[in-house]
Amino acid sequence: MQRFDIHPEVESARTLDARFYLDPAVFEAVRERVFARSWLWLADLHEVAAPGHVAPQVLMPGLLDEPLVLVRDGAGALRCLSNVCTHRGNLLVHAAGPASQLRCGYHSRRFGLDGRMSFMPGFEGACDFPSAADDLPAAGLVPWQGHALVHLDANAAPPAWPALVEQRLAGVLPGGVLDMQAWSFAPERARSFEFDAHWALYVENYLEGLHIPFLHPGLNAALDWSGYRYELFEGGNLQIALARPGDPAFEPGPGAADRGQRIAAYYFWLFPNLMLNFYPWGLSLNLVLPLGPARTRVVFRSYVADASKLGAGAGGALDPVELEDEAAVVQVQRGLRARLYRGGRYSPQHERGVHQFHRLLAAALG
Repeated sequence: MQRFDIHPEVESARTLDARFYLDPAVFEAVRERVFARSWLWLADLHEVAAPGHVAPQVLMPGLLDEPLVLVRDGAGALRCLSNVCTHRGNLLVHAAGPASQLRCGYHSRRFGLDGRMSFMPGFEGACDFPSAADDLPAAGLVPWQGHALVHLDANAAPPAWPALVEQRLAGVLPGGVLDMQAWSFAPERARSFEFDAHWALYVENYLEGLHIPFLHPGLNAALDWSGYRYELFEGGNLQIALARPGDPAFEPGPGAADRGQRIAAYYFWLFPNLMLNFYPWGLSLNLVLPLGPARTRVVFRSYVADASKLGAGAGGALDPVELEDEAAVVQVQRGLRARLYRGGRYSPQHERGVHQFHRLLAAALG
């Protein structure tokens, strides 16, 4: 497989070679070396809020397709376990709800909500049975703000970005701290979009505001473009957009990093595929799901903190902005197939986030 190197200085670097987006072998390598080895958003935790509840999940449907199950035992301990029976590979849990154990419908192997195998008929006389290999493997799990972040390596070090996001928003939100568990999931606002472009093109488009005045007239009218800025941190980055007079805005208080300013939106990107867009009305969570080298699904979930502020400002009309972005990246996907195009340069002012993304991808691919 081709090696991808990105110069560490954005002022001197060139973007990823076009073959990154076109080569099926690179796509497969990204599946295993990036997504299968990263902390990923799995689900919110509302289905396992109460003790003694379980909820089956699929991690990265269409790419990893890893069957998992969130379980909260009777004592309230939360775990993420494999949803595959350790006997013959049958799926265990098919619906969310209360449960005192996990039972396989194929041969009746049973597991406690801690993942330990507790019963299996017909194995009398089997040597070294049961053993630890008969228990359900656990995934790494970080419960954060009512959401489950998981890693397929149970021993992976936890991500740094959750604490960084909370610190960055300190003094911005009502009450002074981020408390998304008090926000309401709005299923009627949920969206899922599919389009013919590489997933990384969509992320790159998200990571720079340079295109906003040219591609998004409606969004541009809600932003004070002169104050648009970027911040990089471990595992992700942040774009900050200022509001125009009269539009809904955060007004950070004393001690906040942005005190004295009217913030239209905080746009957080977390490697590799999660976007947290904080607006005065709440959160739009965007999950980018690669389906193939030239096919992507983006899932939108809304969590409402203040319904009175819906429909106005930078977060007021998300669907038109999404369709404008998709049209752009589909055109780029077509352009990347040109024999005369190999790669470009970065805008030092606006594309440091894109440069960071490419550096992280190149490092993961080794």
